[in-house]
Amino acid sequence: MVEYDLDRVKAKMTREVLQRRPASMWRYRELLPVQNQQAVVSLGEGWTPLLSLDRWAKSLPVGQIWVKREEQNPTGSFKARGFSVAVSLLQERSIRKAAVPSNGNAASALAAYAARAGIEAYVFVPQDCPGMFVREAVSFGASTWLVDGLIHDAGKIIEDGKKEHGWFNVGTAKEPGRLEGKKTMGLEMAEQMGWQLPDVILYPTGGGSGLIGIWKAFRELKALGLVQGEMPRFVSVQEEGCTPIVDAVKKQTTQVIPPANPPASSPTGVRVPRPPAGALILSILRETEGTAVAVTAEEIADAQRILGAHGISASPEGGAVAAALLWLCDSGFIRSDDRVVLFNTAHALKYWHYPAPREISVIREYREME
Repeated sequence: MVEYDLDRVKAKMTREVLQRRPASMWRYRELLPVQNQQAVVSLGEGWTPLLSLDRWAKSLPVGQIWVKREEQNPTGSFKARGFSVAVSLLQERSIRKAAVPSNGNAASALAAYAARAGIEAYVFVPQDCPGMFVREAVSFGASTWLVDGLIHDAGKIIEDGKKEHGWFNVGTAKEPGRLEGKKTMGLEMAEQMGWQLPDVILYPTGGGSGLIGIWKAFRELKALGLVQGEMPRFVSVQEEGCTPIVDAVKKQTTQVIPPANPPASSPTGVRVPRPPAGALILSILRETEGTAVAVTAEEIADAQRILGAHGISASPEGGAVAAALLWLCDSGFIRSDDRVVLFNTAHALKYWHYPAPREISVIREYREME
């Protein structure tokens, strides 16, 4: 993770200065690792709405509910933030090829930002990835492959082939840019809430870099004196069938143990059996007195309809956090005066069941690439 000279940041990035800057995640440029602003690769990402769900809050034993609408980013998900920074760092260092293993949203985001920068993109997604993601990556010009396996199998293909192809692996926890870009969700949220922090944050957790980024953002804001008070209680949300974080919390372990059998959950962003930063996620949950919750596919679908009734196009990941909120209200984890923020990380339409293009090759190992 990137460390900053916070004394220097404090002198330049004040509340008053921020008010005069454009409504973009790059308003926080002093807390982003790109030094040459001419290298910034942007499609207009960030400063997504933080919408109050007052009507729903009145029906639940909770103080207030907001939803951070990440589906309004340029590529329809929060992944746009991470790849804006990651690709900017590649541009700054004159790296011209990049590859990513993905469950969908990261593939389309890398493809778009690489296209913007004139960088070659290579994306590898599981064979059952929703076809819209595959079509989107292809439309942006990325070399796209379906993998007979899961996201970690896709990651192995990239590692096996990076020397021969000369591509840079921008997978989760492989470089600093994606985490720093996702951090801006937390910076924005604090500013949008009048420099106050909520009591509880619910975040869908696959690789977990979004959750880690928000936590890092709050730590930096507290060190800068821009926010005070206790850290929110972080809640990691997963779907039953692939719950490595939930399982570790239940067992009170400090390390994530991948499931012995292939995951039985839906092909979404939370289906990550081996989160690369699992130990850090667990430490954040412990430090903030948070927890981890597993919800079913049926509960997710029901919660998507609830959010839809409030005008929110919620991805399965967004539905998962809404379903977890109901569970946490019933369990008593959520208190009657808690201020809660949900993250809808992607647009529902990204998951429509369009088939992937027939000409896309399916591979199991790197040696099968043509």
